[in-house]
Amino acid sequence: MTLYESYEDMPKINNLSQDDIFISDSTIRDGSQMPGIVMTREFKIKCYEYLHKIGIEKVEAFVFNKREIDAVKTMLDIGYECPVVTGWARAVPADIDKVLAVDGLHETGILMSVSDSHIFAKMRLSGRQQAEEKYLNALQYAVDHGLKTRAHLEDMTRADNPGFTYPLVKKILEIDPNCIIRICDTVGYGLPFEQFGEPYSVPSMVQSLKKIGAKNIETHIHDDYGLGAANSLSGYLAGANWTSVTFLGIGERAGNTGMEKILLFLADRVEGFKKYNLSCLTEFAHYMEKSIGIKLPSNKPVVGRNVFAHESGIHASGVLKNPFIYEAYPPELVGGERFVLLGDSSGLDSVKHKVEETMRELLNIDIKINKTDPRLKKIQDEIQSLYDNELRTSCISDEELVYYVEKYFLNRPIREGEEEVTF
Repeated sequence: MTLYESYEDMPKINNLSQDDIFISDSTIRDGSQMPGIVMTREFKIKCYEYLHKIGIEKVEAFVFNKREIDAVKTMLDIGYECPVVTGWARAVPADIDKVLAVDGLHETGILMSVSDSHIFAKMRLSGRQQAEEKYLNALQYAVDHGLKTRAHLEDMTRADNPGFTYPLVKKILEIDPNCIIRICDTVGYGLPFEQFGEPYSVPSMVQSLKKIGAKNIETHIHDDYGLGAANSLSGYLAGANWTSVTFLGIGERAGNTGMEKILLFLADRVEGFKKYNLSCLTEFAHYMEKSIGIKLPSNKPVVGRNVFAHESGIHASGVLKNPFIYEAYPPELVGGERFVLLGDSSGLDSVKHKVEETMRELLNIDIKINKTDPRLKKIQDEIQSLYDNELRTSCISDEELVYYVEKYFLNRPIREGEEEVTF
């Protein structure tokens, strides 16, 4: 018989190695295209600092205007070994020249749109042949000028990959055998299941790229169908060694794969995966929320306020006995904090916990109360009556709970400066 009674008891996934897995951040590049936000130079530098704390290997950035260039130059001046700062360009020499003009940039991504809708309707090219020539000429130009390259195969999950993309990749690898081939799931059509095949299956595309000689394969997944994290992870499991993500999944439309989700899965579910530091994720999320005005849903995975919040009587009681019962991972792993809320579904265990917590703060001493103490039931009943009579639609705040503690457990309110308290 196998017992699963703690986090340590749970088996880990053991077919991924941290030596073969890398993360590229696009928060300040793709994320900057999120409607309604503006990223300042200061914000981008702070993101760079957080990425360094986490241990992210690479960050990509635009260098098309002074503000973008100044931010990149500052990152390069700071000079962390990780993340390595890289550029981004369309498949035109003029864009690549902008990357070359920034001293210290040694790698760039090159956008190569591979779906017919992009080739014909967006770019107004005459056909696939012209697109191929355009992309290969740009790649050759970058390589001739000493740049490492990434081929960003835009809209690959809506493209004729056997007929166009894979033959293009073979020619890309002839020019740069070490080129990172990026599978761009531009509108989220990708699926994390091998059985669906072309052009949707991310695992199938990874395997096809490996068969034609790609050494470095990266996924860049948009989250229009909510499959971003699943597709990124399926890429790793199929043999990709990179994924391109954004913190909190910010980006155009529904955004991108959220970096925090990938980090958590790798650190918590994969055997021996220790190279990333997740302890600042919640702090980073709060900084993002404050700095660029995005609002995090309270149930946002990994960093949302409710991830470690418990109100329901059954859940709160279980977590107070053993957090493993109702928490997937310890809050300290991601820099979070566990807390119990009192609301319309709270039980006596929650009331007991919150009363003890409040009395510790009021009296600065550790107090334990018996669950059968009738005063706890009186507090529970009084709070419940607010909800039964529909006088309340929110949880009881910690400040409000002081009133109940003073009413039922203390003879008089605690006032600042008073030293004696009578029970």
